[in-house]
Amino acid sequence: MVQSILPEFPIGGNDLRLEPFGSGLINKTWRIRTGQKDYILQRINDDVFREPRLIAENVRRIADYLQKNHPDYLFIVPVRTTQNDDLVFRDGEGYFRLAPYVDGSHTQDMVTSPNEAFEAANQFGKFTALLSGFDAQTLNITIPDFHNLTLRYEQFLESLSSGNTSRISNAAAEAAFITSHRHIVETYDEIISDPAFRTRVTHHDTKINNVLLDGQNKGLCVIDLDTVMPGFYISDVGDMMRTYLSPATEEETDLDKVSVREEIFRAIVEGYLKEMKVVLTLKEKQAFVYAGKFMIYMQAIRFLTDYFNNDRYYGEKYPGHNLNRAKNQIDLLQKLISVEERLTVILTQIINQ
Repeated sequence: MVQSILPEFPIGGNDLRLEPFGSGLINKTWRIRTGQKDYILQRINDDVFREPRLIAENVRRIADYLQKNHPDYLFIVPVRTTQNDDLVFRDGEGYFRLAPYVDGSHTQDMVTSPNEAFEAANQFGKFTALLSGFDAQTLNITIPDFHNLTLRYEQFLESLSSGNTSRISNAAAEAAFITSHRHIVETYDEIISDPAFRTRVTHHDTKINNVLLDGQNKGLCVIDLDTVMPGFYISDVGDMMRTYLSPATEEETDLDKVSVREEIFRAIVEGYLKEMKVVLTLKEKQAFVYAGKFMIYMQAIRFLTDYFNNDRYYGEKYPGHNLNRAKNQIDLLQKLISVEERLTVILTQIINQ
């Protein structure tokens, strides 16, 4: 069925081969081999992204800006269809898009060294820095309130009053932790009303597998631009800290394996600020550690809220899955807070270099 999509794109070749590609959980992805040039085909999950054309418009606007102002930057521009469109829509099948495959590139799912953290952070910083002259407000909102911590906290409170009572009782300690750290929400409210924190072109999903690396593990460019929207830099830095700092993922149930690697924190700061140091305000730079607390706390809230709401958003692979995820993120947040002073010293040293 997917094979029938390919004639919609001017890629030629009579012996096209499709193979599943990548480890993404949202969109379905294939690598297309033509015998000459390879491509990446994706079916956009329109249960998550309700209006895929808004994504296509964003990517095209950014591509046009970068081509005009930074033509040497590697930005993967979608292949237009034979009808000069960015997407193919098939009733009952959804939206599809095609992009060139970057030869010699690869992705990875976990950060295993400071160099990898540096390269990824540097690429996300470079992306936002190059777009500092682009009006972020012209971008479409592809997921409304995606990183709205105030709303996420309100949804958590609602789940406490209307959710599964046995589950709420079972996770009383976790719920108490969330409410006792409401000051993280209060700081967020201050940030979004502070003119020192500027609206920027923000990726919003800065896991390392959204960076293409070359054969020497040097960063090439960022990918997966579905969540690129106007936002605050704390979203990007916070998601890097949430997913890079610990050697264990959010799925780990042995919390002894969850830790904050200070050398990885240093690499994130150095990599990101190499590109963004002259772009960010001093107040923004000083909120670097807060960014990690912001994103980890928000993800803990989301997992716990979903657990109370009978797993209707994330689903569960086993009983208590989302509660375990929430425990994992709470533990990571606690460990981050415990070393906050040391991380702040590292941050200050780098800012002052």
